[in-house]
Amino acid sequence: DIVNKNSSPGEIREENKRLVVPKSRRIKQTREETVQADSIIPGTQKVWLKTWGCSHNNSDSEYMAGQLASYGYKITDDSESADLWLLNSCTVKNPAEDHFRNEIKKAREKQKKIVVAGCVPQGQPRTDYLQGLSVIGVQQIDRVTEVVEETLKGHSVRLYGQKKLEGKKVGGAALSLPKIRKNPLIEIIAINTGCLNQCTYCKTKHARGELGSYPPDEIVARAKQSFEEGVVEIWLTSEDLGAYGHDIGVTLPQLLWKLVEVIPEGARMRLGMTNPPYILEHLEEMAKILRHPRVYSFLHVPVQSASDSVLMDMKREYCQADFRHVTDFLKERVPGVTIATDVICGFPTETEDDFEETMQLVEEYKFPSLFINQFFPRPGTPAAKMPRIPAQLVKQRTKKISELFHSYRPYDHKMSEIQQVLVTETSHDQQYYVGHNKFYDQVLVPKNENLMGKMVTVRIVETGKHFLKGQLLSDKGIVQPDVPLPLKKGQVSGASGLVQIENNSNHNIFMAVSLFAVLIAIVWRFYSLFLGTT
Repeated sequence: DIVNKNSSPGEIREENKRLVVPKSRRIKQTREETVQADSIIPGTQKVWLKTWGCSHNNSDSEYMAGQLASYGYKITDDSESADLWLLNSCTVKNPAEDHFRNEIKKAREKQKKIVVAGCVPQGQPRTDYLQGLSVIGVQQIDRVTEVVEETLKGHSVRLYGQKKLEGKKVGGAALSLPKIRKNPLIEIIAINTGCLNQCTYCKTKHARGELGSYPPDEIVARAKQSFEEGVVEIWLTSEDLGAYGHDIGVTLPQLLWKLVEVIPEGARMRLGMTNPPYILEHLEEMAKILRHPRVYSFLHVPVQSASDSVLMDMKREYCQADFRHVTDFLKERVPGVTIATDVICGFPTETEDDFEETMQLVEEYKFPSLFINQFFPRPGTPAAKMPRIPAQLVKQRTKKISELFHSYRPYDHKMSEIQQVLVTETSHDQQYYVGHNKFYDQVLVPKNENLMGKMVTVRIVETGKHFLKGQLLSDKGIVQPDVPLPLKKGQVSGASGLVQIENNSNHNIFMAVSLFAVLIAIVWRFYSLFLGTT
């Protein structure tokens, strides 16, 4: 002891004082911790979706929007307020990819989360400007909610795989998935994906791959469901309609006759693009189908070039005579049929004589719908390695054939005709409603809300290069197709109102529980920090 009973008071005060060493108090060091209070709750964010390209791409976008909306995400038209941009791309031509690339750049500048889809990332997965982005492959659209959810968490997900059944490629994601139709009156059904060709200029083949067809029963079931939801017009789409079924032992006419049986009175079906080689097998049956009152007498048959040597270099697997045979046969057997076609100007091996053959074909047939495209060398295609024609010459040829196309008026002979028109759209200038007659000619009608979704009888009072204008004859000429009222714009297809309400209710409960859990976690963390400092 420092102090005992024998110590004098002086010693206690002075001598022993030097032995007293004050003990410093150790202050408890607390580690600074960051509280994560901005938890990501899946299904609560806004998604902006933009699509480039064909009707197949548009169908894919409708399915992705439907799945996201079913999960709780809000599909918005306002890109600025969106938390994530979903960009569905087209790889057919350079300008479409350029627009896609620019949109990605814009999204990055605005610090938006990005998911890319469609044929560009599927066909060119190693492209520099796609690095670090989440990707949904063209056959993986049924997993869009997973990809979006992980992307919003800051992760990068890339799904490219093909769907197979017993080792064999199938059409893709199920046709029964929920979707949000861009136009509630029109259902787009992809009946197959990929094709049987190896065209030397085509990049889409790299993305969509070999042919994969949906079974007829699945396609018919989707069509029936669409009509039950108020759809009055179905579009069949694919990379090559004519090739449908070659992989599953079914023919296109067999599918079409099954579909015709379920089309209600007053509704119609439009066929998509078919290449000449495969439609040649079924011309007789196709003519019968195109004559059917509930099928548009319309077919899109791309010729691309009227030169056999160019077609051979393109590996198109048909000659000019085959295209002429298809066109002449259908014109003879289907009175008034509309044949739409495509041409490519400036393919690397196209000579002046080759181009003149194409000009002569257009002059002879005077196609009412002609899609004129300049050749674009797409990366990885055989045609991209061929020596190119001078760009100025390509432009001259494009201009020349465009002038030819605009020199004739394909609809003047239809002036004063009485036609039945199915009204489904609004004109670009918002001044008219747009319908189509039996031959899928575009007919403008007065913007009367009572006409939308109806079959109306009109007299043609004006003709233009790309349109007819119809005058309503009487209210008695307005017929409601034999379908219920359509879904509201933005409403999810594929689920009854009860199911949608139950889903929303469950989603609201999930949100409430999640928010409560996050709140408890935050309070507990602050409480722990407070105890640690006292």
